[in-house]
Amino acid sequence: MNPSPLTNRRNLDFMLYEVLGVDRLCAYPRFADHSRDTFGAALDLAHQIALEKFLPHNRKSDLNEPQMVDGKVVLIPEIGEAVQAYNDAGFAAALADYEAGGMQLPFVIAQACDSMFSAANPGTIAYPALARGVSNLLETYGTPEQKRLYVQPIIEGRYFGTMCLSEPHAGSSLADIKTSAEPQADGSYRLAGAKMWISAGDHELGENIIHLVLAKIVGAPAGVRGISLFIVPRWKVGADGSRGERNDVRLAGLNHKMGQRGSVNTFLKFGEAGDCYAELVGEPHQGLVAMFHMMNEERIGVGMGAVLQGLAGYLYSLQYAKERKQGRHPDQKDPTSPPVAIIEHADVRRMLLQQKCYVEGAELLCYYASMLVDHARDADEAVQRDSHLLLELLTPIVKAWGSDHALKANELAVQVLGGYGFTREYPVEQNYRDNRINPIHEGTNGIQALDLLGRKSMMQDGAALKLLMARIAHACIEAGADDTLKPLADQLAIAAKHAIDATRAAGKRMAAGEARLALANATHYMTALGHLTIGWLWLQQATIAQKALPTATGDDRDFYAGKVQACRFFFATEVPLIEHAARLVRDAEPSAFDMQAEWF
Repeated sequence: MNPSPLTNRRNLDFMLYEVLGVDRLCAYPRFADHSRDTFGAALDLAHQIALEKFLPHNRKSDLNEPQMVDGKVVLIPEIGEAVQAYNDAGFAAALADYEAGGMQLPFVIAQACDSMFSAANPGTIAYPALARGVSNLLETYGTPEQKRLYVQPIIEGRYFGTMCLSEPHAGSSLADIKTSAEPQADGSYRLAGAKMWISAGDHELGENIIHLVLAKIVGAPAGVRGISLFIVPRWKVGADGSRGERNDVRLAGLNHKMGQRGSVNTFLKFGEAGDCYAELVGEPHQGLVAMFHMMNEERIGVGMGAVLQGLAGYLYSLQYAKERKQGRHPDQKDPTSPPVAIIEHADVRRMLLQQKCYVEGAELLCYYASMLVDHARDADEAVQRDSHLLLELLTPIVKAWGSDHALKANELAVQVLGGYGFTREYPVEQNYRDNRINPIHEGTNGIQALDLLGRKSMMQDGAALKLLMARIAHACIEAGADDTLKPLADQLAIAAKHAIDATRAAGKRMAAGEARLALANATHYMTALGHLTIGWLWLQQATIAQKALPTATGDDRDFYAGKVQACRFFFATEVPLIEHAARLVRDAEPSAFDMQAEWF
């Protein structure tokens, strides 16, 4: 078999242009020089580099994980070559202004380009992706001097970056971090502490690594209200931009991962010699506000990366199922008749169709959320406000629902290949291992669910949820005009009511002081609202496809028919789960809440 394709370009174009209409972003002054042609050229270039530079060493980097030698991280050389090709092509500067040497692409197109690299090699893309996140944060919160010294070299591909949040004792509980910052007479700080699970935290790919570190200024308030954000360069940088002496940041060890082994994961110590130079980003004690700028961007990236690993597994198992001959139909009694391709077996088609529903629905959600980032630039203040609200609500769904169900798609891909899928000679085994981290990092999916129910759905008196429900209602009205889709539209409208009822019931419990009980079923709420959101996006796809079918021919007709059929399958097998999950939240089902530790 040929290597797995990285994307279905027909489907990508359908999502970007027929569903989302991203070419309309060219009406924004920032993107006025772009067109569908320039977007397509960027996507074509990303696909070419992903195939030529990222995909070939995906297995090699899995088998030869980073090593710590004489205090330095050693990577296979192909990682550096791929990252250099990425930077040389301008993707490190995809979002940057023309004046800074950037491509000035919309965020949604940059994400679509990065999706190619994520599908090809999720370990290698981590290095430039994290660097871009650092530059985006500093572009928003940094001083002009910080932008000159740290952002411009990242855009040029010379510097890399990380975010350092978690600590060995605290994990995701940022309120309990102990890393401290001591103010200095010159306005800088000296940091002391340790950070764990730092992706791309140490390597030799560039001239410098800019660590964004959460710490507490000595004497700061307790808890998250006392957290500040700091720039901690691996190498100190002079006022003229030259690289100075090594900063007091030490690589203390590597974490050895189940998947995505090509991206080094580190344990870092700051200030062991008492001289860890740091610069404050933004205002004191406002570090989480700034850091969430990067974290939310990375959560969209995690969701996208997860979905693309799911898509890679789906496309490979689909190709395999069309070529693998095995077995016969149940009513085919002649044992001498030739075996059929396994895609002829209904249960294999079920597994393929379920993968298609998960990954194509979640992929569209990723691009929709990405385009909200671009819509937040709209001159209309109402569009800006609504875009920010919807993005806040959808980000945990992108990350959690996307990574949960893309992983399920990977599991199904392994199952389609049977015994071969369980072996290292076929890529679906690595797809699964590489994807298993995504429900964990950038905030575990349990934390995302708590955030969705406890904060995002309730914020501003449910303003974001009301916006989402209004868009779902509009899609139901539009789809309801078609006799074929009307039953699905009616079904989704009823499911939306279940989700609303569950939200109201949870809100009342939280207002009554029963937050623990109300949030005990937050994961089920993620299922309910996630399935509802994906159902909405599938209904939109089916509506567009249904309108196109009468005049479509050839491959296009098959493509649109497949969209409508996948929508039917999702509504038959997945949408009914919304009512059950919503009822658990509405009724505050207490089994887990009441369970005692001693009873296990």
